[in-house]
Amino acid sequence: MFKFVIPAILLATSAAACERAICQVPPNTLALPNVITFEDQRATMGPGILINEPWVLEGAVFAERFLGQSLEYNGEHDAIIGAATAPLTPLAGSPGQTMSLVLMSGNKVLNGYGRASFPSRNGQGEGAISVLFETDQSAVAFDIRGGERGHAQVLFLRRDGSVIAQLPVKDLREYSVGFERRNGLSDIAGLVIMNTDPQGLALDNFRFGHVLGIG
Repeated sequence: MFKFVIPAILLATSAAACERAICQVPPNTLALPNVITFEDQRATMGPGILINEPWVLEGAVFAERFLGQSLEYNGEHDAIIGAATAPLTPLAGSPGQTMSLVLMSGNKVLNGYGRASFPSRNGQGEGAISVLFETDQSAVAFDIRGGERGHAQVLFLRRDGSVIAQLPVKDLREYSVGFERRNGLSDIAGLVIMNTDPQGLALDNFRFGHVLGIG
């Protein structure tokens, strides 16, 4: 099992001190009861098990983007643009360009596939991943796997498709990230994760649910 570090820049911030709509916070301050680990799902070594449709798991649906949004490319990486329509509806990518579940260093992790498409190694980890929650959230967290010091963007959406915030995540490597809504509002219905990391990234251990207190 990998141990994930918290970047030092996160240790100096909290949602209480942040003036933005959503703040990046140390994930160990969020006691989130629901965790999707993927460990109960079938996976193989790369390129993994192809997922071509919106993937329904307990409490969340994983896909590429949402209905109303369009796919463009930033080099070989997905770039999701445009407004999502109400109600927020998961949308898969073209065949071979949605996701795969991969066995990586003993853990099962989720890859988005970019323009190069499954099973190309060049496309692995370069696609966007969207998450639609069954109920609206006030905080979420997840683990980043891989990463070569590149960048990501996380777009947070309400159930009517309106944008709450889009936050950058820099210096991608093996670590966990947490995000909390200002004043504890529970209106995060979904999110879209995009990256421009040279090697792409994978995701694991999505945490969400009512914040129980300090972890």
